[in-house]
Amino acid sequence: MCSSFGLCSAPGEWPNENEVSKLCTTHILYLHFLLLFYQGLQTTSYLIPQPMDLHLTDKTAFISGSTMGIGYATAEALVREGVTVILNGRSEAGVKKAVNRLKLAAPNGKISGISADFGKIEEINHLLDQLPRLDILVNNVGIFSAQSFFQTPDEDWQRQFEVNVMSGVRLCRKILPQMLAQNAGRIIFISSECATLVPEDLLAYSTSKTTLLALSRGLAQLTKGTAVTVNSVIPGSTLTEGAENFLAELAEREHKTTQQVEADFFTQSRPQSILQRFATVDEVANTILYLVSPLASAINGSAVKVDGGSMGGIM
Repeated sequence: MCSSFGLCSAPGEWPNENEVSKLCTTHILYLHFLLLFYQGLQTTSYLIPQPMDLHLTDKTAFISGSTMGIGYATAEALVREGVTVILNGRSEAGVKKAVNRLKLAAPNGKISGISADFGKIEEINHLLDQLPRLDILVNNVGIFSAQSFFQTPDEDWQRQFEVNVMSGVRLCRKILPQMLAQNAGRIIFISSECATLVPEDLLAYSTSKTTLLALSRGLAQLTKGTAVTVNSVIPGSTLTEGAENFLAELAEREHKTTQQVEADFFTQSRPQSILQRFATVDEVANTILYLVSPLASAINGSAVKVDGGSMGGIM
């Protein structure tokens, strides 16, 4: 009789006492080996993926324009990492709705909100007075209007610059000195692929988003030699609630599916896109999440593209 461990008796005979002893010992050693191997699997991180710790627990963040879209997705991502988050929107009702929605998604999260229209200086000053010490500032608020350059009045240019650019200027004028004093902090500006693509019907918006790139880089230079960083994120075409509504309306008007309308958009308006689809708000938020973490300490003064390749180039 042969065993798999090389123990043999004559054909048709059972193992003798010595062989049985050896067989039992071998089985015990084999089981011991299996136990050690299993324990190794449990403690070896490259065999069993472990969640990444972004070291953001107990940080405090303010995200302007965060009741929906990229701003809300960023807030949700931060809350899940243990960050205390302050939402913002133009109306008290809108902020309250977003806060309640986020609390449902993250019941243990520390979430509050401050309403303020960044086009109204008195509301901005009120917001600045209410802000606590921040570890993270995400300048996300932005507005646009699509119209011909020749039909865009000064008021529309001024309104878009006031909200898109001056919101970040005023927030950083308040928050950046505090971050420099504590030698820690993260500031993010949300730009747009329109900063370089510059659609002809979005000249005011595109110009404001290009300005943010210069503002972000300039402020980063003020952090030289510190642990504070200032960066900009450049999303490409992103499937926000507004984009979803636009696609649905266009699909109904043209008697197409939303999938067909999306495909037509990338064929006709974004043929240079490598992704050839809208990015999700979570895909953009995940990039922001990394940049505001201590793990991104060597990234400063950069413009990080999340554009699916639509802006072209190698930089």
